[in-house]
Amino acid sequence: MMVMRTRCGWSSAMAASAAVLVVVVVGGVMVAPAAGELARVEHPAKEDGSLTVLAVGDWGRKGQYNQTLVATQMGVIGEKLAADFILSTGDNFYNDGLTGDNDTASFQESFTNIYTADSLQKPWYIVLGNHDYTGDALAQQSPAIRAVDSRWTSVNKSFIVDAGIAEFFLVDTVPFVQKYWNESKFDWRQVAPRDTYLSTLLTDLGDAMAQSNATWKIVVGHHTISSGCEHGNTSDLVAMLLPVLKTYGADMYVNGHDHCLQRITSIDSPLEFVTSGGGSRAWAGKFKQTSDKLEFIYDGQGFLSMQLTEAEASFAFYDVTGAVLHSWQLTKSTSTN
Repeated sequence: MMVMRTRCGWSSAMAASAAVLVVVVVGGVMVAPAAGELARVEHPAKEDGSLTVLAVGDWGRKGQYNQTLVATQMGVIGEKLAADFILSTGDNFYNDGLTGDNDTASFQESFTNIYTADSLQKPWYIVLGNHDYTGDALAQQSPAIRAVDSRWTSVNKSFIVDAGIAEFFLVDTVPFVQKYWNESKFDWRQVAPRDTYLSTLLTDLGDAMAQSNATWKIVVGHHTISSGCEHGNTSDLVAMLLPVLKTYGADMYVNGHDHCLQRITSIDSPLEFVTSGGGSRAWAGKFKQTSDKLEFIYDGQGFLSMQLTEAEASFAFYDVTGAVLHSWQLTKSTSTN
């Protein structure tokens, strides 16, 4: 059985060349996972078993709206915490994604030329946002884009990053949102028909989560499930995705879409909803109600760090000065996964 894989043993010195995916290939073509499987990227934790991840979303504005300030502090914190990789929660290129896999100027102006710190020369694992879908929605998975900057790792619209102690289930949430299907500007190639795409994705996600032995199961998507910021809850995800997360024991759902930083705890499960959508333009003063418990909210720019071990996980939000806005810890029994 062939599964798309890459093994990433990273240092900043080797990132430029080593970030190119090493995958199963036949005749130079990337082989898709077997039916019923999400693509999988293997990224081992550090030798001591720990893992550090940064997460940022809604950033791609060619350095404007404090994107460069957020990037600078990500570099500082990334070095301090020895970040292993970065998660992007989507809306990577405003306003309408990339025009194609030859749109290297936009790609470099919003990504390569912004996130220049040595500590950020690590793999970036990518989900798409709604703004990415209004351009060429396939471009960001193209080898041509990855050839421009080998940190860029978007092997499929949904895939798994397997770090041993943690598995990150990256989910393509844009097709879930019914109202987008009434707008002609969205690029639905390789997605339509919607019902078939979503049914397959949810089945594959549920199977992968059920089979996971990771201590931490973290699901990453662009759209909110539970949110107290401008967009509020996404009803389509509440109806379709949330039950899978609860059934198969997700510890956390990390998203963007709302241009804020927030932490919400579920009122009826151990699940936490964490928004890291402060990569550039923020929406000051725009709030909505959610039925879950709002633990923290910040209507400005910033990003998230995660430090994971088998026994505990520490999280923190940072602003554009690098100040810690909110931090918290979760623990796990070392006798169970």
